[in-house]
Amino acid sequence: MTCSKGRPLLAWATGASACVLVLLGAGSAVQPGAARAQEAASAVQDVTLQDVTLTFGDTVLKAPRLTASGTRLSKDELTALLKPGPGESWAARLVRLDAASLAMPELRVERTGTAGATPVVTYRDVVARDVRAGRAAELTAAGASILLEGGPQKGTGTYGRMRATDLDLTVLARLYGEPGDGKSALQRIYATFAVDDVAYVDARGTAVKIARIEGRDLSGRQIPATWTGALQAFTAVDYERLAPPERARLMSLGADLAEAVSVGSLEATGLSIQEAKPRDAFSLGIARLGLTGAGLLLEDIRFAGIDGAKARLARLSLDGFSLGPTVAALRKLATLTTPPSDGELRLLTPALGTLALKDLSLDLPPEAKAPRDPADRALADKALADRAPPAPTHVGLRDGSMNFAPPRDGVPTAGRLSLSGLTLPASAVAGVPGLGSLGLYGYSDLDLALVADTSWDEAARELKLGEVSVSGKDMGSLRLNGMIGGIGPEVFNPDMAVSSFAMLSATAKALDLTIENTGLFDRFIAAQSKVLSLKPEELKQEYVTASVFGVPAILGNSAGAKAIGAAMGQFVTKPGTLSVSLRPKNAAGIGMLEFSAASTPAALFDRLEVNAKAN
Repeated sequence: MTCSKGRPLLAWATGASACVLVLLGAGSAVQPGAARAQEAASAVQDVTLQDVTLTFGDTVLKAPRLTASGTRLSKDELTALLKPGPGESWAARLVRLDAASLAMPELRVERTGTAGATPVVTYRDVVARDVRAGRAAELTAAGASILLEGGPQKGTGTYGRMRATDLDLTVLARLYGEPGDGKSALQRIYATFAVDDVAYVDARGTAVKIARIEGRDLSGRQIPATWTGALQAFTAVDYERLAPPERARLMSLGADLAEAVSVGSLEATGLSIQEAKPRDAFSLGIARLGLTGAGLLLEDIRFAGIDGAKARLARLSLDGFSLGPTVAALRKLATLTTPPSDGELRLLTPALGTLALKDLSLDLPPEAKAPRDPADRALADKALADRAPPAPTHVGLRDGSMNFAPPRDGVPTAGRLSLSGLTLPASAVAGVPGLGSLGLYGYSDLDLALVADTSWDEAARELKLGEVSVSGKDMGSLRLNGMIGGIGPEVFNPDMAVSSFAMLSATAKALDLTIENTGLFDRFIAAQSKVLSLKPEELKQEYVTASVFGVPAILGNSAGAKAIGAAMGQFVTKPGTLSVSLRPKNAAGIGMLEFSAASTPAALFDRLEVNAKAN
């Protein structure tokens, strides 16, 4: 198995463990008839071999001693079975390997062809039990050490106890060493796999620890380049300098690999990453990480960075994820003879499904603007030393979710964003239009909820705004619903010129606006009354007059404009709920070009059916 040339981190935790399984497996394979013949001809015995060396491409296995217990193979037969060089495939040899147990006090795995680095993994007390017809009922190792020498990515690490059950060595040998058409049925590699106490430190001082990794039901299928060939093709690749034929080959190999692996489940607990360099210092902890074929789950995520930044997330989940669109795009891009455009690369977007967050807490350090003048800086430093440091900005989120429909041309055709319990200080939005004045209305902390729900109907060529809303505790809510027609598939074209031109055919077919007051309007009136030295009732009466007479005048004095003004006046008098519904008299809607060509609001309102009411 090819180990990553980039920062090892979690890849080492799973990659090197898989290496030992693969490489042990690369030494044997089975035919039931041959095994029965050996059983009849030989007595059960224990056989020990010294200084066993096996070479698989650029990977070398070295075992100072190997003991096969309860085997019917003679010493000469076992030596011939494990002898390197041309001859039978490893899968064919594995079929004849039969023993109650295979034990190696030490197994050293080296990569000899890696540019700039030489990874070495040394396993202790490796034992395969009940090896029959190329299948080991159990494979264990007491632990392992990792050494990556040479190049900028050098580092060291250790594993604790490792265990795999129902490990099919012949399947591993075929996947890594024998080509296939990429269309055969998936073959199970192991039933379960577990490794304890993973630790790794690289040359920068970045430390990675994982208390335990567990996997279940890993399966794979043979591909034309073999797993070994495909993984080696991605090692130390400079993608920006690849010639088109090589780029196309890698695209095809990536698609083959993505479809050749199936993971029942993978779970890691007690994951931590710490960066020691002062300027980049941070720590990241994840209590549990779970992975399945269509989803991801992370629990109790904690982060601490420089300058006191902290974050905690109780739960993050991803459901309904699929690489299907990505694989299809890779196969399409593999046929190109020129570098792919940005639009074509957008096609690699996978089906994202639903991303959900639970109980996010974020503490951001206060911004400090350093004076330019050295004397002023000295005074500022003294002032800071004489007072307590400012408190960090706290942002929280109780629940959040994003749901995406499968993409079309790399763009999801439907989506829903929902955030509830979004809490932050009013000072954090001081410069945001529409929100910057909330602090002046007596809000010190905000508690908000946001929703954005859209979907596209290809047959009707319509984009539906199911709900776009924002609401706040002790404030109120604003909700928008609508329908836009003339939205065909060309709107999603990766070519910006094509999609922009297609949007010119869009038409407004419906718009509904609902405003509900639960405190914000009253606070606005109270604050403005003080500024203008008026009584609240006097100010409200001025707003009523402006609504009833001023709004219709601005909108053209049509019947619809007067209905909106009257409803606004009622809302100001008794702030509750204000609803406005607009529908074009023409069922086809009003086009974007017609909006831009309208000389006055009245020209548009004459073409609308307006329904407005308050309370």
